[in-house]
Amino acid sequence: MAESRRPRLDTPTEVRRPLMRRPSYDADTFGVFAEQFARFMGTAQFLLYMTGFVAIWVLWNWLAPEGSSFDPYPFIFLTLMLSLQASYAAPLILLAQNRQENRDKVIAEQDRQANARAHADMEFLAREVASLRMAVGEVATRDFVRSELRSLLADLDERARAEADGGASEDASPSTSGA
Repeated sequence: MAESRRPRLDTPTEVRRPLMRRPSYDADTFGVFAEQFARFMGTAQFLLYMTGFVAIWVLWNWLAPEGSSFDPYPFIFLTLMLSLQASYAAPLILLAQNRQENRDKVIAEQDRQANARAHADMEFLAREVASLRMAVGEVATRDFVRSELRSLLADLDERARAEADGGASEDASPSTSGA
């Protein structure tokens, strides 16, 4: 019984709790922030602000008196600031692109499903139209009925004339024979 209580080497053991708790964040809120940031960085307004910032930085440190410039070497601090900005901007832009790609995938899947439903509907309607054409082929059309009625009317007129001619000859023959 003592051996059955010991854990086996091929089964995972209990997960230990970490000493420090990982910080939690709302991925959706962070993603919305990344999208807004990437959207702003793609505007002319951002480019103008960035150009103005760099121009002021360069002019101040180049033209200011010796004691008041804060980046005395050939703009090493400016390079560091721009590198820091780029190192944060790149992942935020990638995050925004990944979120947009996920939305595009969902929209593409919805479009594919809508297209499949429309295709199925079109196939159904094509089958219905074909069956209606077959049924209409078996039904008498207005022109066919008219032509049949005209031929029947012509036959009736012909019979009526034949009877009138035959009846007139029968009427004439007994009267001539009786005289």
